[in-house]
Amino acid sequence: MAQSQKVAGKIKAETYNGFEQGPIRPPSEARSLLIRVSRNCPWNRCTFCPVYKGSKFSLRSKDHVIEDIEAVHRYLERILPMLEKQDRITHQELQEAVRTVTPHDPSAYQAAINWINYGMESIFIQDANSLIIKPKDLIEILQHLRRRFPWTKRITSYARSHTIARISLEDLTAMAEAGLNRIHIGMESGSDKVLKRVKKGVDKATHIKAGKLVKDAGMELSEYVMPGLGGRDLSEDHALETADALNQINADFIRIRSLALPPNAPIYQEHQEGAFDLLTGVETAKELLLFLETLDGVTSYLKSDHILNLFETLEGRYPQDKEKMTGQVKDFLALPPDKQVLYQVGRRAGIFRGLEDLKDPGQLSQAQGVVNRLGANPENVDSIIYELMQRFV
Repeated sequence: MAQSQKVAGKIKAETYNGFEQGPIRPPSEARSLLIRVSRNCPWNRCTFCPVYKGSKFSLRSKDHVIEDIEAVHRYLERILPMLEKQDRITHQELQEAVRTVTPHDPSAYQAAINWINYGMESIFIQDANSLIIKPKDLIEILQHLRRRFPWTKRITSYARSHTIARISLEDLTAMAEAGLNRIHIGMESGSDKVLKRVKKGVDKATHIKAGKLVKDAGMELSEYVMPGLGGRDLSEDHALETADALNQINADFIRIRSLALPPNAPIYQEHQEGAFDLLTGVETAKELLLFLETLDGVTSYLKSDHILNLFETLEGRYPQDKEKMTGQVKDFLALPPDKQVLYQVGRRAGIFRGLEDLKDPGQLSQAQGVVNRLGANPENVDSIIYELMQRFV
């Protein structure tokens, strides 16, 4: 049934207004077709998150989601046969091919074109917590995706641990069988103290329960961890408890997403008022090292592939790559203070990706120029880094 609204004392079905896309997706889903089943976030209280603040959560009807899928499929039906006959299609040929597609939906058309250019291998279900819809509806949507796009290798979604923990293993397994391959969970922290302070709406035990359920259902699990989220007072607890939770879950992927302070996130105001003590770059590195060293008995693949992270090239599988990854952080901490400043500024200026870039004379010279221009030194580097990072949030 279509989603309903109460208008003037009567129930009125929401009108389908065309193909929709939400504002975010994981970096690893940059090439995915985005299919929106819900709008915004049903929780929307996390103090570190600026994305959905001021936006109302709503579910889209199953029928409207399926119409989105049909809209993309109609364009693919016209374009893909042409690509089987010729390697390239001119803009004029493309316009002629889709001229008779009705109803014409510019957003669906653009989504189809982008997906074709990206290889049509993956689909991401939006928005922040797609598994909040009825399991039966999600399964029907997944089955329809498989019918229309049978070549797809991966279908993934964000989900909250709190939501997953309330879904039966039977339903989760049915979702996996219908084509849902991977779940992305923003764990952020395994520390109950940190989770409570940032209003995550979940505790460590629920994170563990949800993670295990996803794995037991036969889906891949990607857990996101946020270095720095505990601030200075809870840094050690944050590192140790998060690693302990992940040791019990053994996620397929652990993804590092360092804390930033967007001006429209509540934690920014807390910092401004002195209620949240932000870690320095060196302190964040020490916390990260403790976290990496405490991970034990897992076979997870860890990635730090984000502009906000101090070490973007930090990557490897446990246990075989553990020493290599901890070694990179140790090498940074062993640098003299002026070299730590040089690396941090070069990293935040987009010159360096990892510590190995310090060996490149060109990059080194470029970073030194930025350090000189900004007047960066061990005493002021963190305030300078703070300003540089605001560009990315």
